[in-house]
Amino acid sequence: MSLLFYRLFCWIYPVLLGLAAPFHPKARAWVKGRKDIFKRLERIQGNAPLVWMHCASLGEFEQGRPVLESIRKQYPNYKILLTFFSPSGFEHQKNYSGADFVEYLPMDGPRTAKRFIEFVDPKLVIFVKYEFWFYYLKKLHYRNIPLLLISAYFRPDMSFFRWYGKLPRKMLSRFDHIFVQDDQSRRLLHEVDISSNVEVAGDTRFDRVVEIAASNNKSDGSELFTPNSRSIVVGSSWPTDEQLWASVRPWTRTIGIRLILVPHELSPTHIESIIKLFPGAQKYSEIQQGNRFESDVLIVDRIGLLAKLYRFAWVNFVGGGFNAGGVHNVLEAAVFGRPVITGPRIEKYREALELLAASGSIALPIDKAAEALQKLLAEWDLDESTANEMGSKAGEYVRKRTGAVQRILAYIQENRLLTN
Repeated sequence: MSLLFYRLFCWIYPVLLGLAAPFHPKARAWVKGRKDIFKRLERIQGNAPLVWMHCASLGEFEQGRPVLESIRKQYPNYKILLTFFSPSGFEHQKNYSGADFVEYLPMDGPRTAKRFIEFVDPKLVIFVKYEFWFYYLKKLHYRNIPLLLISAYFRPDMSFFRWYGKLPRKMLSRFDHIFVQDDQSRRLLHEVDISSNVEVAGDTRFDRVVEIAASNNKSDGSELFTPNSRSIVVGSSWPTDEQLWASVRPWTRTIGIRLILVPHELSPTHIESIIKLFPGAQKYSEIQQGNRFESDVLIVDRIGLLAKLYRFAWVNFVGGGFNAGGVHNVLEAAVFGRPVITGPRIEKYREALELLAASGSIALPIDKAAEALQKLLAEWDLDESTANEMGSKAGEYVRKRTGAVQRILAYIQENRLLTN
């Protein structure tokens, strides 16, 4: 990618979203969220020394969150600015109490980046995993503002390692230090002459899910969903996942297994479509209103419960693995020491592949998935020892890989990037 094409993209992208805004809610949120952004940023100026973390969306936020919260705890004299590129990240976390300011990131450009950085005047900047913006990185580099990339993960098919990857590689060279998830990422960067400032720290999501597992979740009332019965949590489900579980529901119902479905998309239309698939199912909102949970299927129509619900499962299913986009976060489920089931599309997700290799999960086949799923559950129903062993390996896999947050904080402390 040349700089000319990059600038053309930065100009065209907002125009296209502006045209789509009247018809598409996410495009509308993207455009609306960036309106008057510099006027809102005025409240940041001169407030206090500031740390800026940027995340593309919600997944990257979950990776950055434990680092951000550790910084807030250890350096309370610094304010925190959290920015998002995607509406799905901003809309879910705009009221996040761990940051003093939560905003959209204005679209990249030489003038915009210069103006934004002058407004914010950060003392430390942290980008999470995949987000790279040429002019922001350039301006930060030229102003000698410490710039870190955390939880980075690289694959050979990415643009950085292609013949046309000069500009992406230039962006990587702007970072003062790059914390990668694994040795493959380190080796790939070494092949393009980026090595002196690269460190294998691991994935901060492991620290995050262990923290969630150790927290007290009784206040949400989710333990009421599974009294004296085995439950299967179907997390981040898509229509293909829901159709799969609808096909095995007659069998799960006969042996007293409850299904707790947590859809990825919570629109009223999608919720109604799930109710049609599972006649007699109850919604979480109904339980909240005082109704008894008497069905064998619960549809969780509220954001933010999934990571807590996984702890109540006999077996956990993580959705997305039958879609082109691939499986969702398996770590949230694995940390509770229960077996994990996914669809087959896990090839782009290192942790899902490693969990499978560690015998902590099973990936269903693309063909005859319902038959394979029912057979598997029937075997575990007759003899739970295999399921328990798989669950133990899942929990062990997660706990052996914590420590990334401590490594990142150690670097910040040793290099005095922040001071009390």
